[in-house]
Amino acid sequence: MPFIPFLSYVLVTSFTPGPNNIMSLDSARRLGLKRAFPFLLGVTAGCFAIMLLACYFNLALYHFLPRVKIWMNVLGSLYMLYLAVKIAKSKSTSEDNDHNEGYSFKSGLLLQFINLKIILYGITVISTFVMPYDVSYMTMFTISLLLTCIGFVAVMCWAIFGAMFQRFLNKYERSFNIIMALLLLYSALSIWI
Repeated sequence: MPFIPFLSYVLVTSFTPGPNNIMSLDSARRLGLKRAFPFLLGVTAGCFAIMLLACYFNLALYHFLPRVKIWMNVLGSLYMLYLAVKIAKSKSTSEDNDHNEGYSFKSGLLLQFINLKIILYGITVISTFVMPYDVSYMTMFTISLLLTCIGFVAVMCWAIFGAMFQRFLNKYERSFNIIMALLLLYSALSIWI
């Protein structure tokens, strides 16, 4: 496996803005890092599940991808639009009664199954960098674990950023929410452009 291109692709894709990173930042900003941790664990568990599925069903997905891709695009885009609207319309954190709404382990886990970025990332990294060189079960499991660990570091970095700048971000919360919503909107539109 060409390790340097693999690692470059994985790091760039993992640390660039996407639904996981934006939602991790927002959860830590709203809840603090400790209370956002269940959501981050849900994202991580879902990421691991997607990576395993990408490994073991990659060939079948590629066979059916032309038929499945449009529905993945539609669902992923609609969910990102929903998240963008929810963030843009969200109340001030001081006005929220239930700060944990939407940031549970379950929501982090389920986000992965409609997160087009992570699904396509899993398919791409496995088919491009792993399968041409080794298709053993142990390699697939190890690569899935490695990708999940790197993903966990990425969402933790974004969450730490959200927690560290919580006071600043809360002071400019409305502007921040609009920027985050616009980034999600851009992510949704970039699927179609």
